[in-house]
Amino acid sequence: MNRKPVTANPWQALRQFTDARIALGRAGVSLPTAPQLAFQLAHAKARDAVHLALDLPSLCAGLAALGQSCITLHSAAADRNTYLQRPDLGRRLDAASRHSLEALQCAQRERPFDIAFVLADGLSALAITQNALPFLECVLPQLKAQDWSIAPIAVVEQGRVAVGDEVAELLCARMVVVLIGERPGLSSPDSMGLYLTWKPQVGLTDASRNCISNVRPAGLRYADAAHKLHYLLTESYRRQLSGVDLKDETGPATAQLNAPERNFLIDES
Repeated sequence: MNRKPVTANPWQALRQFTDARIALGRAGVSLPTAPQLAFQLAHAKARDAVHLALDLPSLCAGLAALGQSCITLHSAAADRNTYLQRPDLGRRLDAASRHSLEALQCAQRERPFDIAFVLADGLSALAITQNALPFLECVLPQLKAQDWSIAPIAVVEQGRVAVGDEVAELLCARMVVVLIGERPGLSSPDSMGLYLTWKPQVGLTDASRNCISNVRPAGLRYADAAHKLHYLLTESYRRQLSGVDLKDETGPATAQLNAPERNFLIDES
């Protein structure tokens, strides 16, 4: 007779490869208490990430430490509830933000920037707070070493991906890269996405963008994401396109290629 309260799952070895909730075992016919409590905590973290406000002072101070000027903007969604209920308003700037960028636009018409970076809270300000500055610290030196001209970095509150098109168009930038908090998952409330668009302008669809997803320490590492973005930016500039016509042809990391093959079914460690 089995007197242990929890019956282990024979596939538990798989858990070392994923944060997904697999092989949790059972207590009778139910989920064990510990995994159930962990699920409730993860759900609470995901909800909190959606409603967390962007820490603008810290973000702008961090950008200044990287030698980047910062422009703070706001979408047409006046508050978080409106943002969640009206996705269309999160894709456009409010009148005050648009006017402030129009005042900067004239000076750049003759010499447009190569790249505009836009930081938007999206559905997880936590993702931007934790990941945006470390990622930029990886990618900016690569771009500056090749003399790419970079626009003042725009930080947009209550912003969605498409708001970057309007920002970059007003800044006279050839390309835009939007760093945005992705929809929180039950194991990833801090996941950041990168969206690249060539020749940004209001009205473009997702078919015009390239996406690099799950940028965070527990997902795609900053150095790997910077490598992918640098490749896509270079190819986008060379071929003057982005989106479905531009593929990520970067190979897997060398460490992964050289790693010995393992079989989780027979390896005990």
